[in-house]
Amino acid sequence: MLSLVIVSFVTVAAGFIIWANDRRHAKYGILMPAGVATAVGLLSWILFTTAGFSYQPGLTWIPWILPMVLGTAAALAAALYLGKTRARHDTARLTAALRL
Repeated sequence: MLSLVIVSFVTVAAGFIIWANDRRHAKYGILMPAGVATAVGLLSWILFTTAGFSYQPGLTWIPWILPMVLGTAAALAAALYLGKTRARHDTARLTAALRL
């Protein structure tokens, strides 16, 4: 159970760090990367633990390290995608409003 707590703390922190370092972070909320990272990290921890990787010799790192990496990667991908998409949509809406 301690590994679940550590995974949740690390993924939340990674989500906030990703948000803080993104130059388009004004386009989406502060909790979006942290939420995505936490959801992916905790779900993958549950899947890996249920699959029995936490009690296999030599594979105990899978429910500890891999959920943190997957959560961080998911938050980064979501921030990059939403930042670009929202910026493009906002520019298109502003252009349409200025043409009127």
